[in-house]
Amino acid sequence: MTEAFRPQARAPKGFLDKRADDLAAERRIVDAVSAVYERYGFEPLATGGFEYADTLGKFLPDADRPNEGVFALQDDDEQWMALRYDLTAPLARFVAQNWETLPKPFRRYAIGSVWRNEKPGPGRDREFIQCDADTVGSARPEADAEIIAMAVEGFAAAGLPAADYVLKINSRKLLNGLLTSAGADDPAQKLGVLRAVDKLDRLGVDGVRLLLGAGRKDESGAFTRGAGLTTAAIDAVIAFVEAGGAGRSATLDRLSNVIGGSTEGDEGVEELSKIAAALAGLGVSEDHAVFEPSVVRGLEYYTGAVFEAELLAETLDERGQKVRFGSVGGGGRYDDLVARFTGQPVPATGFSFGVSRLAAALKAAGRAEAFRARGPVVIIAFDAEGMADYFAMAAELRAAGVAAEVYLGQSGMKAQMRYADRRLSPAAVIVGGDERAAGQVTIKDLDLGRVLAAGVSDNQSWRGERPGQVTVRRDELVATIQRILEAAR
Repeated sequence: MTEAFRPQARAPKGFLDKRADDLAAERRIVDAVSAVYERYGFEPLATGGFEYADTLGKFLPDADRPNEGVFALQDDDEQWMALRYDLTAPLARFVAQNWETLPKPFRRYAIGSVWRNEKPGPGRDREFIQCDADTVGSARPEADAEIIAMAVEGFAAAGLPAADYVLKINSRKLLNGLLTSAGADDPAQKLGVLRAVDKLDRLGVDGVRLLLGAGRKDESGAFTRGAGLTTAAIDAVIAFVEAGGAGRSATLDRLSNVIGGSTEGDEGVEELSKIAAALAGLGVSEDHAVFEPSVVRGLEYYTGAVFEAELLAETLDERGQKVRFGSVGGGGRYDDLVARFTGQPVPATGFSFGVSRLAAALKAAGRAEAFRARGPVVIIAFDAEGMADYFAMAAELRAAGVAAEVYLGQSGMKAQMRYADRRLSPAAVIVGGDERAAGQVTIKDLDLGRVLAAGVSDNQSWRGERPGQVTVRRDELVATIQRILEAAR
């Protein structure tokens, strides 16, 4: 006889198992951001997890199996389809498919998992949640400003202090105009410049200068071919990316001087000027949103304004090592994406919150306590004879909107109390023979016990208002639990 095969219990790399605290953190972020989107008049939209691979834009099939960057498979009709890489490409497909019946502009928000077949890293998994808002059908720069204002309000609603992040704004038209003026018209060369500028934070000015020229050799000896710009063009690009660091108006003045009168560059400056005016009208301060010429965004479909939210708060991993999360959201204008399907330009702009990434960053920054999932009120199974009454109490609490459960394990009283504490339960209900005979219940305030265990023992008036354990009449159970819950808020 051969031994039965027993697979190793393991999760695929980049695919996380999430328990209550992680799920609660993500849910609260999604709820907070969604409420902001709806206040601005955006309607929800859900699309399927799979799209045909040729609709994803960046990842068109160029091999027998188009799985570079995405997870792809062949349908029964031999068409390649892939798990969606983001929520924007499905939106473009949906708009092209339903354009005649949609209100225009079409303002939608979407929440859902996306999948990327890339190497996992800190806060960067292969499956994660995004929360997007997009306006399709408006070319006005004010539409970009509204998206930015929603992003700022969304971060505040999600619990991220303004001092812990910066939302950077730029326009692809500025750099395109600059390169055209410098004689760098080749699309491949322009893409090389975008990729070089995108590495400014990591490589610094000197490293970017090398990538704008002949190329750069890293510490391992690997060589990255550069964009091949002339010295004058390199100097112009460096002056451009260093034009930030001031207020929005001052940065625009600097950019106007650097761009040098190119038609596309002037358009970019004019659009940023209108965005600045709208942001002022929307009450978005200079501290919340800044113009930063070094922001180019990684995806190639952006055509105008681009936005990126960078986390500034210092975070540590499980070993106490510093972790740089970088971007926790971004977006921009993508006027050509719908045109891939229709052949007709349809202006669009949007912003995406990296929900899973933001939740991981808040946890690493030590703010996980605010997102801890509360457990239910636990009714201690004191004796077998009382099980019917225990379930009746749980039903009463649930009917009053209070999460409750009867302990259904085999452990004794002490272990049951430990179970309730590990569940972060607000209270435990104890009914033994004596309480049952007297028509009473004993309620233990577990939140108070946690506070006292943490050393907060000198607030006598607070302790007096919240005794750690009370015995009340059976018909006072729900009201007493509700008071404990209200005091914990």
